[in-house]
Amino acid sequence: MATVLLLRHGRTTANASGGLAGRQPVELDDTGRGQAERVGERLRVLPLSAVVTSPLIRCRQTLELALPDAKPVEDEGLIECGYGDWEGQPLKKLAKDPLWPVVQQHPSAAVFPNGEAMAAMSARAVAAVRSWDARVAAEHGPEALWLACSHGDVIKAIVADAMGLHLDQFQRIVADPASVTVIRYTPTRPFLVRLNDTADLAGLVPPKRRRGRAARPAAQSDAAVGGGAGGGV
Repeated sequence: MATVLLLRHGRTTANASGGLAGRQPVELDDTGRGQAERVGERLRVLPLSAVVTSPLIRCRQTLELALPDAKPVEDEGLIECGYGDWEGQPLKKLAKDPLWPVVQQHPSAAVFPNGEAMAAMSARAVAAVRSWDARVAAEHGPEALWLACSHGDVIKAIVADAMGLHLDQFQRIVADPASVTVIRYTPTRPFLVRLNDTADLAGLVPPKRRRGRAARPAAQSDAAVGGGAGGGV
């Protein structure tokens, strides 16, 4: 079997404003474009046998900047989770929705109104990656490297599957914008080689808070639905 590099798209205008983009045609912001260019410097040294992407524009823009010579193949299996009525809404507002704690603590049971079930998102994303991995290995050999550009929750679900974790534990995983996660598949088990690699420690610096106001413990414990803007926020 081959090795897949899972690349999350760069930061978008929705990430920056705290909104949930979902499948809306949200584009990269200036920070996201810079992230894509920087990750491209790291990726271009690799002999990638295939480049596959979610069809959404933020992923296609990321690859245009990171790997301008590549010819990505779009795969609907890698598209963002269908958040339905949640799409386009501020995360602060969504955190008050009764479905929010289900998404956080029992995502395998979460079904977004007029949208997709998180379990269905996980199943089709894992199936897409494993299918492409087998195809790449068959065509280019078991040492082949290939890249898939997708979205935060999608990448987290693929990682959870590779680690043998139940989907209810996938919110413990982080996939920042323009991060690279590497999974090597073998006939008996996958290996998680790298996780959320941005080669940037600056994102670990805690954000400044207004005097007299501390973050709520619940907010600190919640995962960023959709993947968030990175930097621990």
